[in-house]
Amino acid sequence: MTQISKTESQAMRGIAILAIMLHNYCHWLGKMVQENEYQFYERNVRRLMVEVAHPSWELIAHLISFFGHYGVPVFVFLSAYGLVMKYEKSPSETESAGAFIWKHYKKLFLMMIVGYSAYVMVDYMTPSPRQYEFWNVVGQLGMFSNFYKDPDHDIWPGPYWYFGLMVQIYIVYRLMLYPKNGVVNKWVVGGLFAVTLLAQLFFRPEGMALQWYRYNVMGSLPVFIAGLMFARYNRFNEPTRTTYTFLAIACTALIFLFSLWLATWIVVPFLICIGTVAIVKLLPQSLMNSLAWVGSISAAMFVCHPITRKVIIPISRHGDLFAGLLLYLVASIVLAILFKKLLAVVSAEFK
Repeated sequence: MTQISKTESQAMRGIAILAIMLHNYCHWLGKMVQENEYQFYERNVRRLMVEVAHPSWELIAHLISFFGHYGVPVFVFLSAYGLVMKYEKSPSETESAGAFIWKHYKKLFLMMIVGYSAYVMVDYMTPSPRQYEFWNVVGQLGMFSNFYKDPDHDIWPGPYWYFGLMVQIYIVYRLMLYPKNGVVNKWVVGGLFAVTLLAQLFFRPEGMALQWYRYNVMGSLPVFIAGLMFARYNRFNEPTRTTYTFLAIACTALIFLFSLWLATWIVVPFLICIGTVAIVKLLPQSLMNSLAWVGSISAAMFVCHPITRKVIIPISRHGDLFAGLLLYLVASIVLAILFKKLLAVVSAEFK
């Protein structure tokens, strides 16, 4: 595969954020198949196969619930790709590791705090608010609650685990994976890739240890390193549309097949990233531009979609599933446009 253009990158972000936000809606509907995101549950796989064997219109929501969380590795992959392009291929300035980490930490914090504050207010104006605990709030504000013993229940709203993950990724990148004097330590890169990927096979599939591992940088580091290597060493000529079509179809089939067993489940994120690149390369320009526009507001959509989910999900729980999904999508896009402007104002105030 060739390099990814800015428009293609934004389109990939658009696909990823739509997958994530729709997943975060569908999997909160109790009757939907649950995902294997942090742990591997055979019962979820069996349930998926039952739904596929007896399809209905709800199968769409089942598939989104089960596979939609894979938008996260696409974002991780693109983050690595973007860091190489900005700081390694065409560095505009030299900054210390501390300055780099603080700059990205502050950027993530400002995004998170705007959404978190709005979410808490909406949460207490709607039924069944969260019972917030002091140290859980402190951990979320500091973006280190991923390290808590049970992050699956300590982080709220749930999607905000991503902020803590990205803080860890920026630290590991700048201290361990960034080229020193223009030279990449391939032993460190390769060793971290192999160890963090294969270590997942030594945990109990349904255990809390695997959940904690995948909530933190170790679980996402293989995909991040894959993004670094793709950006650093990709020297291929532009493949044909036939090649991209084959990759898209093959990855789709393998994603489904490899999700059935633990040993292959750990490589599904790589297939997701390859397949997404291939699909974007095949898109007609009009659809590419539309998805790229969605990608341009993806950060704001990520920040605000827990708010619209909390308000709108009763429509699907007690009424029409797809009416709720449509209203949720429209409301999230409109709110994201407003949040993007708000985030710009807040960022400017704290420069």
